[in-house]
Amino acid sequence: MTDTKLSTGSAPSPADAHAKPGAARRSYRTPIVLAAFAVVGILLFGPFGREGVSTLALSTRSDAIQLTPLGLPTLATGYVIAVLLVVIAVVAFLRARSGARVPLWLSAVFAFLLLLGFLVWASADANLPVPGLLAGALALSVPLIFGALGGVISERVGVVNVAIEGQLLAGAFCSALVASITGNPFVGLIAAMVAGVLVSFVLAAFSIKYLVDQVIVGVVLNVLVSGLTGFLFSVLLSPNSAALNSPPRFANITIPVLSDIPIIGYVLFRQTFIVYLMYIAVIAVYIALFHTRWGLRLRAVGEHPQAADTVGIKVAATRFWNVSIAGAIAGLGGAFFTLGSVGAFGKEMTAGAGFIALAAVIFGRWDPIRATLAALLFGFASSLQGVLNIIGSPVPSEFLLMLPYLVTILAVAGFAGKVRGPAAAGKPYIKS
Repeated sequence: MTDTKLSTGSAPSPADAHAKPGAARRSYRTPIVLAAFAVVGILLFGPFGREGVSTLALSTRSDAIQLTPLGLPTLATGYVIAVLLVVIAVVAFLRARSGARVPLWLSAVFAFLLLLGFLVWASADANLPVPGLLAGALALSVPLIFGALGGVISERVGVVNVAIEGQLLAGAFCSALVASITGNPFVGLIAAMVAGVLVSFVLAAFSIKYLVDQVIVGVVLNVLVSGLTGFLFSVLLSPNSAALNSPPRFANITIPVLSDIPIIGYVLFRQTFIVYLMYIAVIAVYIALFHTRWGLRLRAVGEHPQAADTVGIKVAATRFWNVSIAGAIAGLGGAFFTLGSVGAFGKEMTAGAGFIALAAVIFGRWDPIRATLAALLFGFASSLQGVLNIIGSPVPSEFLLMLPYLVTILAVAGFAGKVRGPAAAGKPYIKS
C-alpha cells in the first residue's frame, strides 16, 4: 500500500527537492506596504518639504511637572526620517527574502517615524499640543472601544455583529432621555446598556432562532434604529430639549499622583467615569475570554458548535446570552456620546462609529487588546484631523475630513491582510 501511494505522484519533484528552505513561507506583503509608505515619506519630506521649526508642546499649564517644548527643524528632521524609513523597508525586504517574518516591533517603529515626520512637517512654524492631541484621540476612541469589545464577544460566539452602529445609537438616545428625566447620569448609563441589549436581542432572535442571514439583520437594525431615533428626536426631544435632551454629564475624576505624570497623566488619569469603566472593561473581557470557563465555552461555540454541542454546551443559549452581553457593552459606548462628550443627543450622532468599531474587530484579529489598539488608532486619526485644522496645516481640508476613514481602509485592507475569524461566525447552527 505504501508503494502504491508513493507511485501516485506524491513524491517531491527535483525542483522541490532543491528549493531553498522557507521559500514557501516568503511573504512580501509587509515589505511592499512599508516600501510604498517610504516612497510617500520621501516625496513628502523631499520635494514637498517645508522650511521652519516645528514645536511639539509636551505639557499643559495644569501639569505639576512642566516639560520644555521640543523644537525640531522641519526640513532636516524630514530628511533624517526619510532615510530611516528607507532603511527599515530594505531590512523588511531582506528578511522576507530569507524567509523570515518582519517583526511587529519593526513595523511599529516604521509607523511611529512616519507619523512623527508627518506631524513635524504639518506643524512647521506652529505649535502642536501633543497632550491635547492624545487626549482627544482617547476621547474619540471610547465609543469605538466599547463597540469593538461588543463585536469581539459577539463574533467569537459565532454571530456577526453588523448592528454595532445601531447599538451605539440606541445607547446614546436612551441615555440622554433617561438621564435628562432622572437627572442622574448613572441611571442613564444603565438605560444605555438596556437599549443595547434590546437591539442585540432582535439580532440574536432572528439570526439564532429564525436562521435569518446575520449581516442582513444587522443592516436592517442599523437602518431601523437610525430612523426611529431620528423620528423621536424630531417629535420628542427637539421640542422639549430642556426637559428631555439636557442630560447631566459625568465630571472628570482626577487620580492623585498618576495624574501628575507628564503627558500620560493628563491623557489617561483625568477622565470621566465612563473612560475608567472602559479600562476595566478591556481587561475584564480579555481575562474572561481567554482565562475562564465561560470564555472557553464561548470560543468553542464560535469555532466548532457541533463539537461544543456534543459535550453538553447549549449552543443557541450560549450565543443568545453572549450577544446580549455584547449589546450591553456597545450601549455603554453610545452613552459616552451624550453623558461624557457632547452632552445632548443629535440625529445620527454616531456618524458611522459602529462600522469603524467593526473594522477594529477585524484589524485586531478578534482579540480584545488588539481591537482596542486598533480603535485607538482610528481615534487618533480623527483627533489629528481636528488638531491639524486648528493649527492651519497645509493639508487640504477634504483630505483631513476623510483621514479617519482612509486610515480605517488602509489598516484593514493593507495591514490586516488575510485574516481568519472564528470558523462558525455568520453560520447558523442547526442541531441534528
